[in-house]
Amino acid sequence: MDSGWTVLFDGATTSAWRGYGRDSFPAGGWVVEKGTLKTVATGDRCDIITRDRYTDFELELEWSVSPGGNSGIMYHVVEGPATAWQSGPEMQVLDDDKHKDGKEPKTSAGALYALIAPKDKSLRPVGEFNATRLLAYGNHVEHWLNGRKLLEYDLGSEALGVLIANSKFKDYPRFAREKEGHVALQHHGDDVWFRNVRIRRITPTQESK
Repeated sequence: MDSGWTVLFDGATTSAWRGYGRDSFPAGGWVVEKGTLKTVATGDRCDIITRDRYTDFELELEWSVSPGGNSGIMYHVVEGPATAWQSGPEMQVLDDDKHKDGKEPKTSAGALYALIAPKDKSLRPVGEFNATRLLAYGNHVEHWLNGRKLLEYDLGSEALGVLIANSKFKDYPRFAREKEGHVALQHHGDDVWFRNVRIRRITPTQESK
């Protein structure tokens, strides 16, 4: 069976991406550097989103952050809200040791940002790349980091709804409610590197091995 993987970043071209709320790629905020897709910390602070939209998918990529660096990977992002995070749940990308968010498990690397803390995490040191896998099928979502499953949750569940109702996301009616949307990489004003970015569409009954 065809694996169905689509390369979103091959180390050279940014054609699969554009700026959030824009038709073009924000070249003043992101650059291709030594086979990675890198933010320009002092540049155009614009999140990037995939040109395509996805419902059920498996996403794989590697990321590395600068000391104290912060970013995120969001999915089911729709345009309309002021920012990508107002609709798309976020897997946190972070230097846990030097960023203040690393002191709170729910905002540490790998977390469902501000909602669910990761467990059994193996985070590599700053300067090294972390292998990430984000799986969404049906309403079920899983966060993986360096071969370990960190957490899982179900969109639309009562449990997640309670967490959202007690968070800053309660004020954003489209947050975690979209069934389809873009994948987004966050520009948080820090140097962050992404590489080996690929995605495949799956069916809700086709949980990846």
